[in-house]
Amino acid sequence: MRLDRSLGRPLVIGHRGAPGYRPEHSRSSYDLALAMGVDAVEPDVVPTRDGVLVVRHENEISGTTDVGTRPEFADRRTTKTVDGTALTGWFTEDFTWAELATLKCRERLPKIRPASASFDDQQPILRLTDVLELVRAASAEQDREIGVVLEIKHATYFAGVGLDVVPLVQADLRASGWSDSPGVVIEAFESTVLERLREGGLRAQYVYLIEAGGRPWDLVAAHGDEAPTYRQTVQPAGLDALVGRFDGISVDKRVILAPNKLGRMTGPTRVIDDAHARGLKVFTWTCRPENTFLVADFRGKGGAAALGDYEAEWRVIRAAGVDGVFVDHPDLGMDVFAR
Repeated sequence: MRLDRSLGRPLVIGHRGAPGYRPEHSRSSYDLALAMGVDAVEPDVVPTRDGVLVVRHENEISGTTDVGTRPEFADRRTTKTVDGTALTGWFTEDFTWAELATLKCRERLPKIRPASASFDDQQPILRLTDVLELVRAASAEQDREIGVVLEIKHATYFAGVGLDVVPLVQADLRASGWSDSPGVVIEAFESTVLERLREGGLRAQYVYLIEAGGRPWDLVAAHGDEAPTYRQTVQPAGLDALVGRFDGISVDKRVILAPNKLGRMTGPTRVIDDAHARGLKVFTWTCRPENTFLVADFRGKGGAAALGDYEAEWRVIRAAGVDGVFVDHPDLGMDVFAR
């Protein structure tokens, strides 16, 4: 899976599998995304205390597992500061893999996605190696190349608690036979972890994740208030600094749509054209159809959980020339972006 538009359309990437229908990062979430024909899936990885990479959106897992109901782990509840934000809950780095393997997945947004929540407490947590195996098997079964877009979470924080994610990622990809695969994309909100992996010889495509606001934590930790903002990074001079270091960027869709204070779209902005002019590919996240996630122009009736005019919003993103999109509902994403 290359980042270019050789397919004549944006790549459609199952964001944590198919979390519009199943609890995110669960086995059934990935199985469904693969069955719906995505070009790639996106696992987020965080480490356990004993150095196993597990697939969770965050290292704080109270909202996506049943850990809070497990009396044997009650004393693990604690408060930590992760990337400058105080969080209270249960954290993967305080558990061994054997302990986490006993937990079950839960829907993170039960009020928005009650049908997905009906699958709560049925499926165990997966490791990165489990997802890599699932994708390889689906590629063989469907006779097509399916990619993996691997997101590394909180690398600077984990290094500070003695868990360096770089050798863990290297080891899992090499052991699973993915270290030289053209279908591997590695992404992170921290440029330093991407550069370390590339300098370490891991052959992959590297994509720098960019928020709509704020600053990257690795650079804040190193430079404080002198760290560049994400908004500066998507300006022409900021993009110039990425050339030769990364293959592309992945931006919050608000960077493209540019909603104003009333939530109405003022874009699309020039970010895609500016990046393309410098040889950088552009992904965007996350295309979700529910009203609560759409910019105000495309919201409809029925409340936060109802589907709005997502097709109209997504057509704006497609027409802007994006190279890849992350979707929670792979069937809807394939309909708008691939068909």
